[in-house]
Amino acid sequence: MSPDTPTRDSVCSAAELNDRIRALWRRTGGSLSAQDRAEYELLVVEWAAAVRGEMVEAA
Repeated sequence: MSPDTPTRDSVCSAAELNDRIRALWRRTGGSLSAQDRAEYELLVVEWAAAVRGEMVEAA
């Protein structure tokens, strides 16, 4: 996992996580290794949680 990979304890906005997801795709040229895929999956789960959290705050 890269040093930029968030942990469960990190607090990132959906926009920050989206930027990390996009950077991962750029860095890998769109072809994910098993390690990259694991990082991607973690980022997507955290992004979804951040989106939900931001929606709750907005309500």
